[in-house]
Amino acid sequence: MVNPEKVSDAIKQKLSDAEVYVEDLNGGGDHLQVKVVSTAFAGLSLIKQHQLVYQALKSELETEAIHALALKTSTPY
Repeated sequence: MVNPEKVSDAIKQKLSDAEVYVEDLNGGGDHLQVKVVSTAFAGLSLIKQHQLVYQALKSELETEAIHALALKTSTPY
């Protein structure tokens, strides 16, 4: 189980300009839907964008504190 604020903070530490929205899908803190908007994604494939977020959450994913992650990434409009 992980706190949504901790998830947001970890992503913002990796992507300083990121707007991060975290939704706990089951109330248990381990199934999350995360939307990240950042200029760092400009010119990157969707896979590369997601890899940046996965790197930011590496320890939470490895320890399975986050068991399922639905991820949406985009650049600002």
